[in-house]
Amino acid sequence: MPLTPRQSDILTLARAQGRVMVEDLAHSFAVTVQTIRRDLSEMCDAAVLDRIHGGAVLPSGVTNIGYETRRRLNAGAKDAIGRATAALIPNGASLFLNIGTTTEAVARALHAHTNLMIVTNNMNVAQSLAPNPTAEVVLTGGSLRRADGGLVGDLAVQTIRQFKVDLAVIGSSALDASGDLLDFDLSEVRVARAILDQARGAILVADTGKLTRSAPVRIAGLGELDHWVTDAPPPAPLRDLCHEAETQITIAEQT
Repeated sequence: MPLTPRQSDILTLARAQGRVMVEDLAHSFAVTVQTIRRDLSEMCDAAVLDRIHGGAVLPSGVTNIGYETRRRLNAGAKDAIGRATAALIPNGASLFLNIGTTTEAVARALHAHTNLMIVTNNMNVAQSLAPNPTAEVVLTGGSLRRADGGLVGDLAVQTIRQFKVDLAVIGSSALDASGDLLDFDLSEVRVARAILDQARGAILVADTGKLTRSAPVRIAGLGELDHWVTDAPPPAPLRDLCHEAETQITIAEQT
């Protein structure tokens, strides 16, 4: 179920404040407490928030939210990031695309590119690119993660080690204040690290909503990448970090 406009605003407040309370929300939105309780119940059912007495908080940083919910969150921003990233990828390039709903948006935006070679551990990416007649698509193999179509484990890593590509396009579940890319699944992170090792350049695709989330496993530092494509100007400390590391930032415009 997609979030309603009011629920999206509630989520924005939760990200800014860490928690939201029923009485405060009812006053802010000029609706009844029953309406707000219904909103929070639907958002908690979708794993966007966790209930507490009298309100709700952002979910725990040790488990990821469901795949379908992730697809819906910031969908417009992800599509814009996908288009902006595709504009950075030349025809005839070789690239990795890893697991993630934003990398899937990149794959959708590559439909008109020609003569690409894409290596991916994301079955959704492979399906998106299948209609492109000039794209060579290589699936890594590995253990199937049914929740999101990801392929992980030793076989995925071993396959990736057979390639040296022009660009790695990767997503992450969270991006913390120190510029660390974070994720939830150690086996997925091992694949992402191999992808970065085997690429000549690397692009992070992550909307600014990732700055309000937490996850327990580190992938890499933002300064280790060449480019970050996002949906809004990041906070000054991260802009400074990117400037010092010569990591370029592209702000994708939503249409």
